[in-house]
Amino acid sequence: MKNKAVFFDLFETLITEFADRQRISKRHYDYDKLLGLTNEEFKSEWNKRFERRMSGHFEHFAEVIRDITASRGLPCDESAVRYLYEQRTAEKKLPFREINPDIADMLQRLRSMGLRIGLISNCTEEEVQGWEDSGLAEYFDDRIFSYEAKCCKPDAKIYELACSRLGVAPHESVFVGDGGSRELEGADRAGFAKVYHAVWFNGYIESDFKRLLRPTDLVNELEEGH
Repeated sequence: MKNKAVFFDLFETLITEFADRQRISKRHYDYDKLLGLTNEEFKSEWNKRFERRMSGHFEHFAEVIRDITASRGLPCDESAVRYLYEQRTAEKKLPFREINPDIADMLQRLRSMGLRIGLISNCTEEEVQGWEDSGLAEYFDDRIFSYEAKCCKPDAKIYELACSRLGVAPHESVFVGDGGSRELEGADRAGFAKVYHAVWFNGYIESDFKRLLRPTDLVNELEEGH
């Protein structure tokens, strides 16, 4: 069966938040001063809400912070919430500023092969404000942001929605991601023809799927069966 579409993950697949194993934002927030929580306590509460954040249960960043402080019986300083939102938005825009030339070349070559290109990203509103002006959007026929879709990877519904919106079936499609959120396993269960593990930015996640060391490897893989 000829492949008709390629779907990509976003963070650590098309863009990266790291350079030399360090976050490019060099972020540091004093959650104790801002919210009355230690950094470890905040991280624990933040991670507990991962699926609800990604699936749009919380419609805005501020709702997450208010929920965290309420769960700990703490007052919520709205000026601290605004500060954290503004800082996080700025931080998440950084990876969009400069698209790796190898990524742009890969996307252009896939388009020249007549393949449709889609995005399936687990994200929240403040994380993808840099998308439209990034230079990536022009290569994509459609994009699915999980907070808008009200479901997130690895739920089969988000893959099915992405395929439906591009007018392709999973068995006519390829998925490429760095492996976070069990997205590769989710795509495989959803019936994608091929699932590839992109390790060109980060290779620390283990999987049983074919690893691609550089973006051109994906083009070579798909050219063989085109």
